Amino acid sequence: MKNNKIFTIPNILSFFRIVLIPFIIWTFFIKEYWLCAGLIVFSGLTDLADGYIARRFNMISPLGKVLDPIADKLTLFAIILSLCMISDVVFIVLVMFVVKEISMGIEGIIVLKKIGTTYSAKWYGKITTLFLYLTMITHVLWKNIPSVLSLIMLIVCDLLMTLTFVMYTIKNIKLIKTANLNKNN
Repeated sequence: MKNNKIFTIPNILSFFRIVLIPFIIWTFFIKEYWLCAGLIVFSGLTDLADGYIARRFNMISPLGKVLDPIADKLTLFAIILSLCMISDVVFIVLVMFVVKEISMGIEGIIVLKKIGTTYSAKWYGKITTLFLYLTMITHVLWKNIPSVLSLIMLIVCDLLMTLTFVMYTIKNIKLIKTANLNKNN
């Protein structure tokens, strides 16, 4: 059942995560890394809470389906971009992240136009997001992370994002084909 309310607890939590982004960036740049990591973890926990509350108490809404992933993407983008300011190697994740999110956004618009709705994140997208968060928190807290470990974690992030991109693209193509078949019948 669809919930068309705007001011639901999950939507407020998603909006709160967006409002939290400047504080995450600020704590990073004033070198309060533990506080920054704490805010990132807090943001992640509110993300888990809003998803749980939305499903458990039937508060899933069209706005929430849009706002939640936007909060995720903006938070991750801000963290990755901040880390790029102090580590060139993080740039490989930033490039893949931007390419993936722009492509997925375009695909999402096409799917929405064709079938009139969106779908929730799949398990592979959630695993990728979790690993991205863990990698970014590790890089925020561990300033002298061995370059080999850093590179391995960043390459795994890129591989997971690539896999997720491919899996979502396959799903989107199937949805679009099905919509076109139904339209032609």
